[in-house]
Amino acid sequence: MDRPALLAALRARVSRMERAGAAEALARQRDRGNGDAIPLTPAIDASLPGGAGLPRAALHEILQSSSGAATGFAALLLARSGGTVFWIAPSPDAWPPGLSRFGLPHARLILVRAQRAVDAFWAAEEALRCPAVGGVLLAGYRPDDTAARRLQLAAETGGGIGLLLREDTEEAGAGVALTRWRVSGRAGTGLSRHDLGDPQWRLELLRARSARPARWDVAWRPASETLIPENPVGEDAACDDVPAARLA
Repeated sequence: MDRPALLAALRARVSRMERAGAAEALARQRDRGNGDAIPLTPAIDASLPGGAGLPRAALHEILQSSSGAATGFAALLLARSGGTVFWIAPSPDAWPPGLSRFGLPHARLILVRAQRAVDAFWAAEEALRCPAVGGVLLAGYRPDDTAARRLQLAAETGGGIGLLLREDTEEAGAGVALTRWRVSGRAGTGLSRHDLGDPQWRLELLRARSARPARWDVAWRPASETLIPENPVGEDAACDDVPAARLA
């Protein structure tokens, strides 16, 4: 599909969602539970800006030290966002049956293949402005400050959460993002090499406004759709060894 056709199709899809936005927004609010924040675990929630979970209506950056782990964490956040979810990337790397393991059903998922940054940013901005959209993930592109500010304003307008998924490099991230995370995988609980067990991650909060850097080891339980802390008591504390460059 060429760019004009893609944009026209996406505009039509967003327009239909906007017409149904009022009803869907009410349903999304009922599903959200915590209102303006997405809950993770009590210890993590208390450490984030606002103290109640990961704030909505904002951009958050996820660095993928391990692509599978970062994708799973992003899918979990989007699943808990309520409403329709947009997954925007240069290639269709998202696998809906795999994402459903993290509570994100394919019926709520819209995959957008954008091979140019300008198309990806436009699609993300339009989706974030729609009140029927619970969350938008933008993978494979790093917005400059101007594009990031536009995405942040769009998130504030629509009320959904925006996730910027990118490789873990030394490049400066989006300064406008409310939080920056690094997500890496840990050994699973499987008893054989054919049984990897439930996903286990190390979540590192590298940067957050009005919050200290921290890290947590967690496990995801697909059967109960629950995020379980794996740290012994007291190890959710601040990361003193996080490089200062990561916090800029």
